[in-house]
Amino acid sequence: MATATQATLSLFAAPLPAKPRSLTIRCLKSTTRTTNPPIVGRKLRAAVIGAGPAGSSAAEALATGGVECFMFERSGPSTAKPCGGAIPLCMLDEFDIPSHLIDRQVTRMRIFSPSNLAVDFGKTLLPHEFIAMLRREVLDSYLRTRAQSRGANLISGLVTDLEVPTSVDAPYVISYTADNKRESLAVDVVIGADGANSRVAKSIKAGDYACAIAFQERIKLPDDKMDYYQDLAEMYVGNDVSPDFYAWVFPKCDHVAVGTGTVCSKQDIKVFQRAIRARAHSKISGGKVIKVEAHPIPEHPRPTRVRGRVALVGDAAGYVTKCSGEGIYFAAKSGRLCGEAIVKASEGGERMINEGDLKREYLKEWDGKYITTFRFLDLLQKVFYGSDAAREALVELCGDEYVQRMTFESYLYKKLADGNRWEDAKMVLNTIGSLVRCNILGTKMEGLKL
Repeated sequence: MATATQATLSLFAAPLPAKPRSLTIRCLKSTTRTTNPPIVGRKLRAAVIGAGPAGSSAAEALATGGVECFMFERSGPSTAKPCGGAIPLCMLDEFDIPSHLIDRQVTRMRIFSPSNLAVDFGKTLLPHEFIAMLRREVLDSYLRTRAQSRGANLISGLVTDLEVPTSVDAPYVISYTADNKRESLAVDVVIGADGANSRVAKSIKAGDYACAIAFQERIKLPDDKMDYYQDLAEMYVGNDVSPDFYAWVFPKCDHVAVGTGTVCSKQDIKVFQRAIRARAHSKISGGKVIKVEAHPIPEHPRPTRVRGRVALVGDAAGYVTKCSGEGIYFAAKSGRLCGEAIVKASEGGERMINEGDLKREYLKEWDGKYITTFRFLDLLQKVFYGSDAAREALVELCGDEYVQRMTFESYLYKKLADGNRWEDAKMVLNTIGSLVRCNILGTKMEGLKL
């Protein structure tokens, strides 16, 4: 390994051959005065570890902005993380997602309480509004291919080690296995987009976080039963299907995804999966399981998301929201924001960057936009997912059209919906009333921190 590392380091000083591109390179000039030294004879080199929505979006932004980018993907183009596959409407335009990737346009959500009280959620949607349902293997492949077309170099290999430099101007050395050969690559900056069990996070001692386990079965239904889920997604809450989250039946192209998740009782995940199958039995009976999937899901951002010239994005950074479990949009958004931050700080790949640049251009921007959302949804999960009584109150509240409008506008467009003060006050009173009726207000208020 020492010989390979020395060889790579010697290559590090030499410029790579220029690659012809038909794309106009977008150079984001930093408005912050910098003393970072210029890079002579080559461009800034970045490695993106992981090629899901976070990694591919980061690699696309880097390559488009003039940074020499290497994108590592261990799984190859045919596999993807198990996922419900729902994305907000704003992501379609913001990330140029073509309509042919969308399996289903969900316009109706039905949420079931522990007592099987059903409430339809979606009455306030406008004619053009819907939740897009995609398969991750399709979306990931598209984003990965697009990043390559912008100039990112895809390396199909398993990253085994990240050698952190001992001096501020030395490179990071990535060791990986490809085609049964041990290889290494030296780069200036690293983006860790390698999921909840991130090797990059471990390499920079980014700290631990709690993880949920998500378990999902893809079930191909008879045509008449699949018609029932044409534009409908279902959520189920209750201690039987999850003690601290929810279970789901989400429509895909020609099948449904049936799954659940939990943090506190991971060892019982298959018990909860049997329960969601039982709750939805009349609608999914006769179906054939075509795939079984399980994956860890982070519960909160990592203690450290930037160290040195290494940044974490997506699941590696812990960007999955509580309450809803949404992660695709925030993965892609964090990847793009981090990539653009590096382009900006390096002046289009012309200068070296440092930890301060990443914290200023990436972390400060991210936290300013989204950290309040994450904290708010964490609070909602603590209030409404702690007992079956609280879940009954949650489903009751979901029947209110004002609650539905505020929820969908915030979800679909990823910005705080414009509310009405009178309606907001009524919503607060209705929430308190529901909690009181469910006899949980006293026990919850003690631990509630606003």
